[in-house]
Amino acid sequence: MARLLRTQTGKTKCCSLHTVAFLLIILVLVLFGTGFPSLRSVMQGIRKAGAELLYPQPKVLTPSRNDVLVLTPWLAPIVWEGTFNTDILNEQFRLRNTTIGLTVFAIRKYVVFLELFLQTAEKHFMVGHRVTYYVFTDRPAAVPRVPLGEGRRVVVLEVLGGPRWQDVSMQRMVVISRFCKQRFLREVDYLVCADVDMKFRDHVGVEILSPLFGTLHPSFYGAARKDFTYERRPRSQAHIPRDQGDFYYMGALFGGSVAEVHRLTSACHQAMAIDQANGIEAVWHDESHLNRYLLDHKPTKVLSPEYLWDQQLLGWPRVMKKLRFVAVPKNHQDIRAT
Repeated sequence: MARLLRTQTGKTKCCSLHTVAFLLIILVLVLFGTGFPSLRSVMQGIRKAGAELLYPQPKVLTPSRNDVLVLTPWLAPIVWEGTFNTDILNEQFRLRNTTIGLTVFAIRKYVVFLELFLQTAEKHFMVGHRVTYYVFTDRPAAVPRVPLGEGRRVVVLEVLGGPRWQDVSMQRMVVISRFCKQRFLREVDYLVCADVDMKFRDHVGVEILSPLFGTLHPSFYGAARKDFTYERRPRSQAHIPRDQGDFYYMGALFGGSVAEVHRLTSACHQAMAIDQANGIEAVWHDESHLNRYLLDHKPTKVLSPEYLWDQQLLGWPRVMKKLRFVAVPKNHQDIRAT
């Protein structure tokens, strides 16, 4: 049974008695009740009562982008501005009560980048969702205190720094793998693994989340596979022949479910250990092994270079509608020195 409610325009609108009763109950609880439920639970109740999220209809015959590839040959989305609806995705992940872990290594002099990294992450990274920043550092006393939003926290995890910057880069795989097993599997649903000498410039949200994702290298997204800087020596576990390869992924941003990240980092660590035993080091260290892994284990989502960019080096081409996660200008030689 339904009743008719008259709108300001004089038109009638049908509203179920159940919906009206639900809203009246909520009003009574607001005015007189205690232990009032969270806004999210209220909104979920309203949605169940008939109020739905409104958004433009998808058009089957109208592509979201016609200037870039938006789907890999194995049917994984390539995420560009204009290919997703933030409101729909936020609602889906909020209903799952998703928690995201963000790992970052602030070793030796790289700790100077941490404050800007965290400050900009609070403005742009997974806004409105629960986030745990896992900061790996050899200088825990130098970790800055940054104001955090509700449901967000910083966890400082002390690790040793290697003698070379290459060692620091490569140790990420074994450290992330170990902590996946020790705590990440119990604490978060997804892991995002990022470099610290970067800043968030625009929205980076749940549109990136997937069982396994990698990010296109900003210098190679338009290059031929023969020009990718893969490890080309057959002796290395990271070897990729010149006639193979999908994309070139950058090691500065990858992730997925904790279980998948655990598999990835464990495999890369084991491959690097074999290389080390054979007296070889891949040309781009852990990034070379990441590319070998993602060739064999196709990512379920690929992030466009919007999510990893160096404006100082590459400018701002028209194909990039937004620059979301960008390099901080630095003197590499100085910052890598001990």
